[in-house]
Amino acid sequence: MLKQLIAVISMSLQTVPQRLGASSVIVIGIAGVVAVLVSVLAMGAGFQHTLADSGRDDRVIILRGGSDAELNSNLTRTDIDTIGNAPGLAKDADGKALLSSELVTVVNVPKLDTGTDANVTMRGVGLKLAEVRPELKIVSGKMFRPAVRELIAGVGAAKLFRGLTVGSVLRLRNADWTVTGIFSSNGDVHESELMADVDTVGSSIERPGYSSAVGLLTSAAAFTAFKDSLTSDPQLKVDVQREREYYAKQSAGLTKTINVVGTTVAVIMAIGAMFGALNTMYSAVAARSLEIATLRAIGFGAFPVLFGVMIESLLLSLLGGVIGASLAWMFFNGHTVSTLGAAFAQVVFQLIVTDTLIITGIIWACIIGLLGGFFPALRAARLPVAEALRAG
Repeated sequence: MLKQLIAVISMSLQTVPQRLGASSVIVIGIAGVVAVLVSVLAMGAGFQHTLADSGRDDRVIILRGGSDAELNSNLTRTDIDTIGNAPGLAKDADGKALLSSELVTVVNVPKLDTGTDANVTMRGVGLKLAEVRPELKIVSGKMFRPAVRELIAGVGAAKLFRGLTVGSVLRLRNADWTVTGIFSSNGDVHESELMADVDTVGSSIERPGYSSAVGLLTSAAAFTAFKDSLTSDPQLKVDVQREREYYAKQSAGLTKTINVVGTTVAVIMAIGAMFGALNTMYSAVAARSLEIATLRAIGFGAFPVLFGVMIESLLLSLLGGVIGASLAWMFFNGHTVSTLGAAFAQVVFQLIVTDTLIITGIIWACIIGLLGGFFPALRAARLPVAEALRAG
């Protein structure tokens, strides 16, 4: 049985060059399916990675109770003072709490490629920004000054939007703002934002109070005590979350949508590729009917014939899967794009083609190949010997 199986597989593969055109239909079709699947899922992986990296376990974000995002939250100065006195917050050398009161708004900035306006997050931040977010580094220019209409732009925003070079002046909310620096933030969501002095932003948009407070804890273990202190205070109505958990929730909805859309498109394409494989393998079986009948006549069993055709389809599909995954990695891995986030502002992120996505794409290819090769292989195994010999 094993010798027969090896012989049939060997003959099947040796005849592939004679059917190069038909065989390429399977390879190209499945390569297209895998490339689309992997590239779309890479968008979801990149978006999720960007937001998941936005935060630390020892950093917290405080919003008004019942608010699901900073954009619809509001905290008063009294709230900020109370939060700053809660146990568990880290202190600076002068004994002041490492807490950044922040105000989030959305401004229109034109895209580099199209020139059309896009929603970009402008974040007013407190004086403790550098200590609360030590990962934030100025890579070009300098930090903005308090009480002046100056801002710094994230490296992601600077790549995709116009006017975000050091020294340029932006017209935002009927006021001119000077870009003094470009910053990086370990590839997190804040690299999509503009940052400026919180009180200057507040006066510019005529909004009192703040959207949120971001604090650095003495340790990750201090979270429970800090949260209990604030949520049990009758003068406050706030929600307290670890920063990493907050951004994970913000990414969940869009990531799920991207994955569902990507998978749906890939399924539709996969059905087309599977029918292409079916037609190709049926043609291959018809072209080799005399050869198959001869093998059966000299004693080869039905199973080696069936398995030989299946292996041919599987290997062609595997080749297509590898090509498709390679193309997705070559052209899309690290590619910078933007999309609307949960707060209806652009989030700049890079597509990430992970090992898991590559393996997933290749598995899809193999499944398509097996399904596309099964019925032609079954027909080959059941082909009446006498009928095939007469036809030959």
